[in-house]
Amino acid sequence: MDMTELVVKDNALIQASYTLDLVEQRLMLLAIMEARETGKGIAPDSLLEIHAHSYAEHFNVNKETAYTVMKDASKGLFDRYVTYHDKNPKTGKDRSFHCRWVDKIGYEKDTGIVYLRFTHDVVPLITRLEQQFTSYDIEQISSLNSAYAIRLYELLIQWRSVGKTPVFELEQFRQQLGVEPLQYKTMSNFKKYVLDFAVQQINEHTDITVKYDQHKQGRIITGFTFKFKVKAKTKKAIESKRDIDTPDMLTSLKMTDKQRGTFAAKLSQMSDLSSYAKQGEDYKQFAARIETDLLNEDKQAFYLPYLQKLGFQQS
Repeated sequence: MDMTELVVKDNALIQASYTLDLVEQRLMLLAIMEARETGKGIAPDSLLEIHAHSYAEHFNVNKETAYTVMKDASKGLFDRYVTYHDKNPKTGKDRSFHCRWVDKIGYEKDTGIVYLRFTHDVVPLITRLEQQFTSYDIEQISSLNSAYAIRLYELLIQWRSVGKTPVFELEQFRQQLGVEPLQYKTMSNFKKYVLDFAVQQINEHTDITVKYDQHKQGRIITGFTFKFKVKAKTKKAIESKRDIDTPDMLTSLKMTDKQRGTFAAKLSQMSDLSSYAKQGEDYKQFAARIETDLLNEDKQAFYLPYLQKLGFQQS
């Protein structure tokens, strides 16, 4: 068995808006890891086993406590749902869907096993080792005791190839972190109990060091950008294995003029990039600007994750 225990999630799922508490997130991570390590993968009929001793080992609790919290978390997970977004293949219109995470749970007290079965809708969003996916060692989040910190770490490492993020608009960012609409409504509380605490946890316990900048309209904070770098002691180890989610950004994107025009047109239509269109700019003008950006090596890195979503593969 590979000692590196990767958790692999579809970026669409990571970017989705959902609210899981800390133990529920840990349970999900262990379920995904279990499916990967056994080689079974995840299918609509897969009944996954999560062992209390595995939870205890990874998250530093005793086995009895592990089984109890796992059992409670599976009950909570049974009631949870995920929201994800795509485009209608017939009309190209943006859609959003709500679906349950799991449709079956079970317990085996004597052996300390909790069983989970992901729903048919979620299965395609959780897979093993395919393109456009974000991977990370479960070790990196095992010491995080904040669900917000886990979610922020997941969001950040999608941009590991560039070390910086686009602007996370405040309302969507709150949803992505799993903050309820009525929770921490004042910015001071949001920073103190969610953002600053999550950043502190990530800096102390994971392989990256992160800092953020806030963006304002007038005096009101409307979003955040993040910059981060891999800690020196882990950089060499990370560089020794190829990241499955990002090609080597030391090489410029190899695109023909035709490809550049085609992908620029598609990028201009992506809802993920809509906030980057200038005021009064139509799709054609936005596409033309993107096409010019794709000639600039410094700007290519920003577009890479979006290009990968569209099926672009670096040669």
